[in-house]
Amino acid sequence: MTNSVHPHGRHRAPLPPVQVPAAGPPPPRTHHPITQAAAAPPTPVGHRTAARAAKPAKQRDAFFDNAKYLAIVLVAMAHAWEPLTDHSRAAEALYMTVYTFHMPAFIVISGYFSRSFDMRPDRLRRLVTGVAVPYVIFEVAYTLFKRWADDDPAQPISLLDPWYLTWFLVALFVWRLTVPLWKIVRWPLPLALAIAMLAVISPDIGDDLDLQRVLQFLPFFVLGLFMKPEHFQLVRRREVRVLSVPVFAAAVLLAYWAAPRMTSVWFYRRDSAQELGVPWWVGIVMTLALFGCSAVLTACFFAWVPRRKMWFTLLGAGTLYGYLLHGFLAKGSRFWGWFEEYEWLHKPLGEIFVTVVAATVVTLLCTPPVQRVFRFAMEPKMEWAFKRDAAELARERARSA
Repeated sequence: MTNSVHPHGRHRAPLPPVQVPAAGPPPPRTHHPITQAAAAPPTPVGHRTAARAAKPAKQRDAFFDNAKYLAIVLVAMAHAWEPLTDHSRAAEALYMTVYTFHMPAFIVISGYFSRSFDMRPDRLRRLVTGVAVPYVIFEVAYTLFKRWADDDPAQPISLLDPWYLTWFLVALFVWRLTVPLWKIVRWPLPLALAIAMLAVISPDIGDDLDLQRVLQFLPFFVLGLFMKPEHFQLVRRREVRVLSVPVFAAAVLLAYWAAPRMTSVWFYRRDSAQELGVPWWVGIVMTLALFGCSAVLTACFFAWVPRRKMWFTLLGAGTLYGYLLHGFLAKGSRFWGWFEEYEWLHKPLGEIFVTVVAATVVTLLCTPPVQRVFRFAMEPKMEWAFKRDAAELARERARSA
């Protein structure tokens, strides 16, 4: 290992010859640099603030931004494939494969970045402004869009019944509030799996706040919550990357075989076993099986996410914008009957065209200009709505001093 103090090794230059001091008064004492720095007068508060401001901001991890962008692209592509699955077994197989891991991967990352969440006032404010408020805004916006685009003026606005993509915001709000609880239990992941299995055999849960999805996807959030950086390093090893190729191929072949034999509704995790018309024990088996398959394919996905900064890395900060905004086009294409009107979309070239359009649209919706336009809805400051605590006031006084 290179020594940071001696960058060229430990070879030292020869010592100078010993000189006998001349007679006379001793030379003035010089201070050692460290002692001199310690004895220097304290830096004024304003200078300290300027020094802090001069420090570079904490850099984002390119790996996670890349992973979020690629996951959101897969989400958009899968939504575009959904109308094609009735006429194409290959599209259904790809749809089922991607649905196995695209949202689990996104949720694992959400859990990983929720590790530091506590009930501190500033973090609660960010939870409200960054999750709860966008949920209310987009729940209303989606409902009004459906009334207009689907000619359904009776569509009610209901904050208790998330419509389409807004379920994820409800789930993230609930999951993040429970972070302190997961940190004190002894076996968090087995407990989360037990809750998911109880949910899948509980048809009385109903549709309020889409709790079936909240509870059935919960194990992935808890998994991410307790992951460490070395776990992501482990799945990014070369041997894992090589092994992931045949694993993905086997998953696609399995999905191709299963496409006519099972319903893809299982991957949505929004219904109980009884609602899907199967015995309760099948729900438990499917919950465990899907969790295992999702965990394996999520690891394979992470193995191929680039570690370095790419052209799309910057877009990773805007994935929630792309996620919520692309829903208007995804639903509009169904309301306006594009897939029924243009039959060529169900041909192989049409399927490729739909895939490219979906990836392009969601990419554009993640860009900084779109973020600036819609920041009022996605990241409102809302300083007028919150009281400031003593610690925050003290920080403000220190910044202004």
